Amino acid sequence: MGGAAKTLLTISLSSNLSALSRLSAPKRFPTLFKPTRVFVGFRPLCTATPATASETDTIDPDQAIQPLRHSILLERLRLRHLKDSAKPADATKSSPRSAAGYGEKEGGDGLEKSQKNKKKKVVESFEELGLTEEVMGAVREMGIEVPTEIQIIGVPAVLEGKSVVLGSHTGSGKTLAYMLPLVQLLRRDEELFGMLMKPRRPRAVVLCPTRELSEQVFRVAKSISHHARFRSTMVSGGGRLRPQEDSLNGATDMVVGTPGRVLQHIQDGNMVYGDIKYVVLDEADTMFDHGFGPDIRKFLAPLKHRASKPDGQGFQTVLVTATMTKAVQKLIDEEFQGIEHLRTSTLHKKVASARHDFIKLSGSENKMEALLQVLEPSLAKGNKVMVFCNTLNSSRAVDHFLSENQISTVNYHGEVPAEQRVENLNKFKTDDGDCPTLVCTDLAARGLDLDVDHVIMFDFPLNSIDYLHRTGRTARMGAKGKVTSLVAKKDAVLATRIEEAMRKNESLESLSVNSVRRDIARARITEQKGRHEKLFKVAKQRSKIKAADSVKTTQTQGLKSKRASVPAKSAKPGIKVSKSVKPSSASGPRKPSSSERKQLGSKRSSAVKSTSKLNVVGFRGRSSWSNKKEPSMSR
Repeated sequence: MGGAAKTLLTISLSSNLSALSRLSAPKRFPTLFKPTRVFVGFRPLCTATPATASETDTIDPDQAIQPLRHSILLERLRLRHLKDSAKPADATKSSPRSAAGYGEKEGGDGLEKSQKNKKKKVVESFEELGLTEEVMGAVREMGIEVPTEIQIIGVPAVLEGKSVVLGSHTGSGKTLAYMLPLVQLLRRDEELFGMLMKPRRPRAVVLCPTRELSEQVFRVAKSISHHARFRSTMVSGGGRLRPQEDSLNGATDMVVGTPGRVLQHIQDGNMVYGDIKYVVLDEADTMFDHGFGPDIRKFLAPLKHRASKPDGQGFQTVLVTATMTKAVQKLIDEEFQGIEHLRTSTLHKKVASARHDFIKLSGSENKMEALLQVLEPSLAKGNKVMVFCNTLNSSRAVDHFLSENQISTVNYHGEVPAEQRVENLNKFKTDDGDCPTLVCTDLAARGLDLDVDHVIMFDFPLNSIDYLHRTGRTARMGAKGKVTSLVAKKDAVLATRIEEAMRKNESLESLSVNSVRRDIARARITEQKGRHEKLFKVAKQRSKIKAADSVKTTQTQGLKSKRASVPAKSAKPGIKVSKSVKPSSASGPRKPSSSERKQLGSKRSSAVKSTSKLNVVGFRGRSSWSNKKEPSMSR
């Protein structure tokens, strides 16, 4: 039924269209048929053929109503078509594809945005970094799921064989960032080149500044070796040589140790350079800053000489650091030419999960008592606290004061023997709570992986680098922590600068006592220069004003003198002028005659002779003055 209705409708429409095409509408109905608007970009729904005059004359006028209705219907269909065609254009504007930046409007900016979004893809697992299943087994055993920022950029770079500098804040997972790919490279060399473990011929060497950091790195290597099947050994200062010799005489793949002890074993023949392909310098800035530079250069010299030969084997270098000053960076670039620097956004910045408090002391307070007021509430909460001092004497004084106040402590500084330092760290790490306080110097500020809740700076550091290393002992790997600094008057300027930089989330790279003092001196000099320039401008303006005033005064004086000379010129002839007053004239003073000169000379002589009398006797009138003059004149 529906199909038949559709066919009848189409037949009727076609018949009406044919009739409309044969009808000459403008002649018979000029008011009903008006020209329609032309819409650019749209095709007409139907095209009409021109009708001849003979065909239009044969149409009956009564049939014109049907074409009129049909034209109205066509107009409605056209308007509906226009509405439907306008909807897709609006939909493209609000479509999620174009909103997400996939369109190519305005020169393809949307395409560039989509490419940037693809580049900023978030890495959510270690598998995406290219690690093998053997290494991933060790990662799963550690309970680590999501890699950190330094691991995301460091692992692929080391796997590609690049010599890099990995820079990130303390406690960000730098050890795993180089250890995981290093182990995978050792396993790959075994499979591709058939390299095997040999006695005294390690293939990877990791150098650390302290024995404690060496032990820490060695523990990480041992935990990975359970799954990746490689052997590592530790040789560091402070330990006995004989056990280390025995371990090197066995087959080994990796050696972890301090530079001095590694060089000693090389000189004694316990270790050979031949197969070394990977070199890691952990805490590189500390080693170059604290006198390890000559030992490192001595260790690297044979490797560089071997690599310079045409058929020599090269080596890959990985430097790890939590801070990097400009001086150390320049030295590293000179020593390792072509090395690539990889830094995270948190380098030289405060740890976001740590709270930083600055207690400013005015000088009247007792610093020891202030330390006790900060330390006791923290220990009451069960926290583990590290107290940093700048010198050995200061650390000894703090340790003695705390022991007198029944607070058990352990020490960590340069004069404590290496074995005793390790024992003290073990006491501090235990969960028994017997020694929850560690009093130390900056020797404990670098490389130690400790579970510390609170860091107290009894002595404020001399630069921001030491401040960052001290604060790095707490709030590690995203944990929460607290840092409290006791700031004396002499440290107030540097502490204020560090506090301002952390509040603004700025870098603390170049802040030190000397640099801050230098900046203050420069600021004062520039301020004084500005003041002098202002004073010079003011003095210049005043001199100009004075010069203008002097010009005005001279002009006014000239006008006054001219005005005073006008009455003398215009004096009337009836008025007598006294002889003592000389009339002024424009032509200058008049020369006196000979008789007048004689009278003036006689008057001067009489005036000189009667000076004493003039000082005593007063004037009483013209008659007395003339009577007294006469005797003198006769003489």
